[in-house]
Amino acid sequence: MNWGVKIEKFLSVMEEPYFRQLLIDGLINTVKVAVMGLVIGIIIGTVIAIVKVAPKYKLINRILDKICSVYVAVFRGTPMVVQLLLAYYVLLPSLGVKEVNSLMVGIVVFGMNSGAYVSEIMRGGLNSVDKGQMEAGRALGLSYSTTMIKVVIPQAIKNILPTLGNEFITLIKETSVLSFITVYDLYTALSTIGSKNYEKMVPYLVMAMIYIVLVLLITLLVKILENAFAKSDRDKRESGKNVKKNAKEAA
Repeated sequence: MNWGVKIEKFLSVMEEPYFRQLLIDGLINTVKVAVMGLVIGIIIGTVIAIVKVAPKYKLINRILDKICSVYVAVFRGTPMVVQLLLAYYVLLPSLGVKEVNSLMVGIVVFGMNSGAYVSEIMRGGLNSVDKGQMEAGRALGLSYSTTMIKVVIPQAIKNILPTLGNEFITLIKETSVLSFITVYDLYTALSTIGSKNYEKMVPYLVMAMIYIVLVLLITLLVKILENAFAKSDRDKRESGKNVKKNAKEAA
């Protein structure tokens, strides 16, 4: 196996502006789908989690809970690639949609799929927050929704930040199935580059290295956010101690 020849073939292809741009576009689409999918997933997942943990005294709450349970079961019970194929080749054509933006379909499907998983992550995070936080907010005259949004959810997000990072990593890796609906992602770009001279070993190794770099960057970002939250908590505790100390000295 002559690695020098294989690498030289790959580099010769990458000298062409078309293939360089193809790789850049594929990388951008991969990151774009993962990022937008996670954002949509967090929004959907948070709404579902709030419905799941809300009191079930009212009929509407029980109905919404059942709807959310079905949603989670459907999206967690089918593979991502099946959801993409159904949305792109079955659902949208049956609705009469003729001009379909495959990238947008990918973003929406990834977001809806992520929402099902994030909902369980967020529900665990909400349940991990001391119930006294909700009681304290209600005692101060805040509504249930206001207390949930301003008090409980921010604390829950701090608790589940590492798990959200893992969800982001999963989305990044799962973008390789976007080729099934003709999206030019990282996998499609490097596969096309490999087909140029029938040499796919080096392009696939480059693909693996790019995915590893993306995962390492996400891990670093999550670590930075964790440290920032931890520093904020320490500063608040120190501020609280100083206030108590000053109050005692004044007394």
